[in-house]
Amino acid sequence: MQNWSTYIKWNPKEIIQPGSEDEIIRLVQKAIENKRKIRIIGTGHSFEPLWVNEDILVNLDKHSGIIEIDQDKQTVRVAAGTKLSTLGDLLFDQLLAQENLGDIDQQSIAGSISTGTHGTGTAFGNLSTQVIALKFVNGKGELIECALDNQFELFNAARLSLGSFGIITELTIKCVPAYRLELEKKKEDLYEVLNKLDQYNNENRNFEYYWLPYTDTTQTKYSNITEKPADKSNLGTWLNDILLENHILRLVAETAKVFPGLNKGVSKLSAALVGGNKKVHQSHKVYATPRYVKFNEMEYNIPQETFRQVVLDIKSCIDKNSFPIHFPIENRFVKEDDIYLSPAFGRPSAYIACHVYKGKPFKEYFAALEEIFVANGGRPHWGKMHTRDATYFAKVYPEFDRFIKIRNEQDPDRIFMSPYLQKILC
Repeated sequence: MQNWSTYIKWNPKEIIQPGSEDEIIRLVQKAIENKRKIRIIGTGHSFEPLWVNEDILVNLDKHSGIIEIDQDKQTVRVAAGTKLSTLGDLLFDQLLAQENLGDIDQQSIAGSISTGTHGTGTAFGNLSTQVIALKFVNGKGELIECALDNQFELFNAARLSLGSFGIITELTIKCVPAYRLELEKKKEDLYEVLNKLDQYNNENRNFEYYWLPYTDTTQTKYSNITEKPADKSNLGTWLNDILLENHILRLVAETAKVFPGLNKGVSKLSAALVGGNKKVHQSHKVYATPRYVKFNEMEYNIPQETFRQVVLDIKSCIDKNSFPIHFPIENRFVKEDDIYLSPAFGRPSAYIACHVYKGKPFKEYFAALEEIFVANGGRPHWGKMHTRDATYFAKVYPEFDRFIKIRNEQDPDRIFMSPYLQKILC
């Protein structure tokens, strides 16, 4: 087995794909009886070994699809293995949509909420905040149901739990009426973006930007609801999203990997090629961006109030150290929430994501930026690379001990624990 970026590789003894809730219950009960360990994997899009173990690996691709829709309440019960891309199409067929999404849609819905996957927009929380009820099979082989109005403390821990409580079987999501978005991309100066950051966030439904290292250039992205019809075809979008951001990016990334001295030049060339374009489509088709070029990634959540200074510190650090990197740095903004292990717990948040092309060294670069993030109260995205452990998380998550207590109650024999989870949770 290997993760999406191919950096993590391991060999579980057994891979099981249950097709129903009853099969999942029997699977867990048998594992308990035989004193075996279980981890769960979706598409393997995490960059930390959340699913790595040497025993049973469970994949829920066969437990997929919409179970029930309540049009009056605009809620949807969905099987845990459903991919976000599939869910977007299924909801659209019912004139519904998720209120917000991240920029990759290949993850399962259970995996995305369990790791705190997020999009951008200061009015919206991460995907876990859209969940209003869920069911999971815990480490005692019990089918547990919890919701916003039923066992709230358990629910609030379970909806972002890294798969440490058990196997989620289904989720209920609060949806909104289907909507179209108009996405506009622009080339803008970094310092102008920082000066107008509050304006850009306040005036747009979704705002984010990418900064090109060793330059003052950004590509900004603004998305807003529109009544315009969806584009039938868009050559500019294809040229930008597929040709420039994937095929050409792979070519220059391979070249820069072989000749590290070219990295600064590649970044400056990329900045020169940044252009603007627009597209209109159904919301889930706008949020998602094709990702054919593989990379390793570190992403940290920081308090929004520290964002400008952190960006300047990162720029100074990269310029000083001349790291052999050229991938742009992604910057997004998320509403605070009250979910115990959410990186956005208790604070309006900014996320800064750093990428390095697969096969290239990244540890020195990531370590230098992580030092900046940690100095500013940073909390790493649970699915992205970091070097933090449970001692650190106990300091930066006010409800960390409460989460651990609930986790231990749901899985007292540690069926769903692994060496990696031991490091970050115990």
